Formats: sequence, structure tokens, C-alpha cells
Amino acid sequence: QVQLVESGGGLVQAGGSLRLSCAASRRTFSDFDMGWFRQAPGKEREFLTAINWRSSSTYYAGSVKGRFTISRDNAKNTVYLQMNSLKPEDTAVYYCAARPQGSIYNTAYDYWGRGTQVTVSS
Repeated sequence: QVQLVESGGGLVQAGGSLRLSCAASRRTFSDFDMGWFRQAPGKEREFLTAINWRSSSTYYAGSVKGRFTISRDNAKNTVYLQMNSLKPEDTAVYYCAARPQGSIYNTAYDYWGRGTQVTVSS
């Protein structure tokens, strides 16, 4: 079992930046691949990015590639999402998720945080 807690969301103007963090409860954090998703009102959940357990492989959806960066610190049991050049359409609840090591293209995750709201004003 892994408990995940996101933080770092908030209100930012278009063009600004935010850094989200996701702290995991489990000591064997490095057993897990990590991902970030988001869900805007009235829309389906969107898979944004993933990072494997040793940070050697990452994936980015086209909507965020070049603007968002995922990273992790296994010593701190934390995964990060650096978001730059934010747009109003990035407004959503952002979730981190974890699953046992596998393909970073796999969007099926086992453990989820409760989410953090990101609002980008125009």
C-alpha cells in the first residue's frame, strides 16, 4: 500500500510556473514508477507524464511536452512536476499516481493521491 499526498497547487497567471510535489508514504518508494494526471471539469482524466523508478526513462504527453518536467528524489520519497509556461487550459486538478515498476507508457496505476488544484488565469 502507498499513500500519496500532492502539494504545490494554486492560482497562477498565464505564462507563470508552479512546482507540484507528491510525497509517498512507503519506504520502498523506488519500487514504483510514478505518474501525473490531471482532470479538468467536464473532461476525462488525462495522463500527462511518467517516470520510472530510477529516473532513467520518462514520458510526456504532447499537451505538456517541452513545458512540464517530471523528476523524483527516491531518498525523499517524492516526485515533482515542474510546470512552466502555464496556460489557462492547464487549469485542472492534478493527481500523482504510483504503480509497481513496468512500462512508463502504461497508464494503469494502482495508487492515487487526492489531487491538488491548479488554476491558471488569463
